[in-house]
Amino acid sequence: MDQSRQAVHQAVKPTFSELFTPKLVTVWREGYRLPHFKADVIAGLTVAIVALPLSMAIAIASGVTPERGLYTSIVGGFIISALGGSRFQIGGPAGAFIVLVAATVARVGLDGLLLATMMAGVFLIAIGYLRLGTYIKFIPYPVTVGFTAGIAVIIFSGQIVELFGLTLPGREPGPFVPKLIALGEAAGTINLAATVVAALTIATIAVLKRWRPKWPAMLIAIGLASVVVALLALPAETIGTRYGGIPRSLQWPGMPPVSFGRMLDVLPDAIAFALLGAIESLLSAVVADGMTGRRHRSNCELVAQGFANVASALFGGICATGTIARTATNVRAGAHGPVSGMVHSGILLVLMLVAAPLASYIPLAALAGVLAVVCWNMVEKQAFATLLRASRGDALVLMATFLIVVFRDLTEGIVVGFALGSILFIDRMAKSVAVEADLAQDDVADSVGGARTYDSAEASDADTVVYRISGAFFFGAASAVGSVLDRIADQRRNFVLDCSAVPLFDSTAANVIESAAHKAGRAGVRFIISGASPQIRRMLINHGVKPPLVTYAASIRDARGQLAGRQEAEQPSLND
Repeated sequence: MDQSRQAVHQAVKPTFSELFTPKLVTVWREGYRLPHFKADVIAGLTVAIVALPLSMAIAIASGVTPERGLYTSIVGGFIISALGGSRFQIGGPAGAFIVLVAATVARVGLDGLLLATMMAGVFLIAIGYLRLGTYIKFIPYPVTVGFTAGIAVIIFSGQIVELFGLTLPGREPGPFVPKLIALGEAAGTINLAATVVAALTIATIAVLKRWRPKWPAMLIAIGLASVVVALLALPAETIGTRYGGIPRSLQWPGMPPVSFGRMLDVLPDAIAFALLGAIESLLSAVVADGMTGRRHRSNCELVAQGFANVASALFGGICATGTIARTATNVRAGAHGPVSGMVHSGILLVLMLVAAPLASYIPLAALAGVLAVVCWNMVEKQAFATLLRASRGDALVLMATFLIVVFRDLTEGIVVGFALGSILFIDRMAKSVAVEADLAQDDVADSVGGARTYDSAEASDADTVVYRISGAFFFGAASAVGSVLDRIADQRRNFVLDCSAVPLFDSTAANVIESAAHKAGRAGVRFIISGASPQIRRMLINHGVKPPLVTYAASIRDARGQLAGRQEAEQPSLND
């Protein structure tokens, strides 16, 4: 039986080429025609219009110059679409990285950021080829909701200076509470012009989203704000006044300074980039799957993300990952496949080459307004409220992740949230394991997690007690199950433990059974295990639970037959 199951498993197990073939190749093999190309061009143009202001806004919020956001969307976005495992993924700089990137730039400078981004790319390539992408999906939902909401709060707090044109006496503090204190102290320096520009941007986006949802609201809002500032000569800072504009070409590729000591210095940043990039990109791919009914290749997607980050850093870009909002826009725009993402990158390159001088007129307050809208959209408000009402456990995981991200650190928030979510899962799984006993009529049934009635004619007599375990028997349930089994020696001459409803046994469970079997042996109780699958039987035998300590039966009826002497107590082999 084991061999036949293994043969079936091997037959359906995907090959290396199936796991890592880019979706671009898949789409091409399916037959890529002119109508498909037209659909991808339209979708790519739509996404490029959305990505243009976002890429610059995210770069500025991350503590680097605006063109580096464009480099990321052009180079990283192209590679993610060309090599990725999702048909619709759009890559580029993401709001989730703003806090991490800004902290890295402040600590190790731009060269350190580029090195950390390259190292993160190498880590992502390794994660993908080691096929670890499946495990990244195990992040609990309350953790992702709390993490995203926490990032949105931090990003918004970082935009308050630009939204109101505040003047801080020194560098803006990184931690949340000191930042709020510094902003409060600078409240008297509000620039009315910047405030009006930010409000105009946010209002324009809100109105267009409601009345003309298909129009590029963010780009229109940025253009309107730029025209107002230029025509009225408002004293609001622009990209030109702060950064001198953006270049009209891509930066030539080059390696940042590399040394062993420098690599050790940025290693924590690289690990954080890789983990966040993996989570963000796979989450975005899952969203695209839900909208289209397609299935992405998670490990292939991570490999593409890795190469994209290495290339982005070589061209002076920042961290690249899959972006949920732009990917959703791509799907809604009617994209057919990855070509739309490649077109989006190409259009951004053309816009940078042709219209770069116009970027100098973009007010920083308008870009801050765009990010304020992004932060509002990042918070899954309905999901947040639902999780708070769902259960105390989910609410605890959600709030712990959210508060730690806001007041402590992003990585700590994920780690603590994941740990709490795992403990909550173990507790729920342990409570789902039931141990039911069918005793004589004058006895009271012991139960853990539930109750079940057996046919007394088949399962019980004056000398025999039958227990059934149902559910995954693992370390979390070991104490509860063990407390029931410990009483068997005082009850009957024969004990049958039915495991037919147990899908999973671990070493702790096997140790509990071994202890119960030894106790039964010392009390002269005959111990029979019925219904155990070959895998569970092998686990038990490896832990010493074997004849003559116990005997095995295929079912409760067979166990009763052994006890009655109606059939030989023949032991099934491990290959049954």
